Amino acid sequence: MERDSVELLAPARDLECGIAAIEHGADAVYIGAPRFSARAAAGNSFDDIGRLMECAHQFHARVYVALNTLLRDEELSEAVDIAQKVYAMGADALIIQDLGLLECDLPPIPLHASTQVDNRSVAKVQFLEKVGFQQVVLARELTLAEITGIAKQTSVKLECFVHGALCVSYSGRCSISEVMTGRSANRGECTQFCRHRFSLHDGDGRTVAADRHLLSLKDLDLADSIPALIGAGVRSFKIEGRLKDSNYVKNITALYRQRLDQILESESALYPSSSGKCCYTFEPDPEKTFHRGRTHYFLHDRKNRPAFPATPKSVGKLTGTVGVVRERSVEIITEMDLHNGDGLCYFDEQEHLVGFRVNRVEGRWVYPHGKISPLPGAKIYRNNDVQFNRSLQNSEKCRKIEVAVTVTEKATGLSFAIVDEDEIASCTSIESAATPAMQPDKTIGSLRQQAQKSGDTIFTATAVRIEVNPERYYPPSLVKELRRKAFAAHLWKRLRYHKKPHILLQPNTVPWPEEEFSGIDNIVNSRAEVFYSRHGVVLPEKRRSTPEQLMSCRYCVKQQLGICPREGKEEHSSYKEPFILADKNGTYRLVFHCHRCEMTVEKFEKGEKS
Repeated sequence: MERDSVELLAPARDLECGIAAIEHGADAVYIGAPRFSARAAAGNSFDDIGRLMECAHQFHARVYVALNTLLRDEELSEAVDIAQKVYAMGADALIIQDLGLLECDLPPIPLHASTQVDNRSVAKVQFLEKVGFQQVVLARELTLAEITGIAKQTSVKLECFVHGALCVSYSGRCSISEVMTGRSANRGECTQFCRHRFSLHDGDGRTVAADRHLLSLKDLDLADSIPALIGAGVRSFKIEGRLKDSNYVKNITALYRQRLDQILESESALYPSSSGKCCYTFEPDPEKTFHRGRTHYFLHDRKNRPAFPATPKSVGKLTGTVGVVRERSVEIITEMDLHNGDGLCYFDEQEHLVGFRVNRVEGRWVYPHGKISPLPGAKIYRNNDVQFNRSLQNSEKCRKIEVAVTVTEKATGLSFAIVDEDEIASCTSIESAATPAMQPDKTIGSLRQQAQKSGDTIFTATAVRIEVNPERYYPPSLVKELRRKAFAAHLWKRLRYHKKPHILLQPNTVPWPEEEFSGIDNIVNSRAEVFYSRHGVVLPEKRRSTPEQLMSCRYCVKQQLGICPREGKEEHSSYKEPFILADKNGTYRLVFHCHRCEMTVEKFEKGEKS
């Protein structure tokens, strides 16, 4: 029976986060290159990337380097140099957006198509597979049926986001940050316009919604949908969060590791794509680290309300309700234990989020830092659980490789043989003359006790066999030294077994799916022009200086507010288009493409005819 490997892919803002991800069960991590990653604030040095590879490869986990911004002509050579260097260091794949790189002298490294390439159709994924991509990151907006359709008609490995922040626009199709501030999301510099407060007006100037975060989505949480996604054909499950801290990475990676392991235990056709087992000292809980609420987005239902207009901030876990409010203290009715230093929050009468830190807890009474005045009965959330965070901070080195150890007596001393869960074997010997045992009945037990220790290594001895004459005595210091050398030698051998990928690109002229092409504004270098031309795209002589569409979204404000005309609610039929969205930076026209259930955002100048 043919078996498929399943990958849990976690984010690495930096070396600390990357190691945390590996130690808490990630099969692979993705980390920003020194330059040109889609999170400009999360670039990493070559030294740190190299150290992360050493940590990952001992578990046969992988490191994917994100080089996924659009590149200017003068930047291409540096980007290629980065690709060459990280490949030489042992990187397992490059995540890219700019298809002009396929016309450059890249090393023979697997290429992953970033979600910024806008991968949301069968035709697009088929094209990417044919031009040489080994893995494709699917658009977050896809339904389960759409993912299933893509998987059935392609053979490339499909990667799907399962947790974390959501962009309101199709990735790669958002220009609002670039147009309004000069900082392009496609250059890793998004200013997060979607998290702004907006007011919405109709064509008659009537206010539909005021001072709300109308484009700010909840966070994706597909933990309960992993079985369905596996059934649909997804084999890489990606956690978003290259700007999140190590506590977030530990918590969420552990959560999905547990969910995947439960499935893999009962699915003989599937297996994890790296080695080792994790034992956690905390219970993962996604509500206890940064989150804006949870949504399945469109995976199961095209008609849902995935935005959280009240706030773009982390709300945390619902903890209880407000009882009596005094001048300097508040009664919290809850079954949870609160602690000094906790961060709590509530929504005030204007539905604005108000947060405060707990100075002191006495029973059900909390004494806040600063003056607050929540209404009795208001819901209280905890968005900073100091005790849980402390348990996350203390959690490390919880992933171990199981090994069987055999200690054997040789003519010149002892040997220490190791066979691990991947059936990699090693044997290390040490010379020593034995002396007569003073207590022969304790020889085997003493050696077993020494042999089963693994110290600060990644190994845990689950089976120990001692083949030594009990009449002979070997001092514990000798056995300790032998054990140390044996585990070091075995680790070195494991690292040698991690094979460097070698995938050569074969340029071709596979035609670009014409109905899919909408990337004129994402061609910013001559190599990209060559790529698209070779694949049959006719480029205009002059590109637009400003995109017509600032955002292209499957999310719809009308749907969110319950005034979608396709839902047939007559009381909302009086609103006149165009709908105008306004924030402190400008005004924007919303265009609704109801036939395909999409919305676009365009810049709207005052005085322009509506």
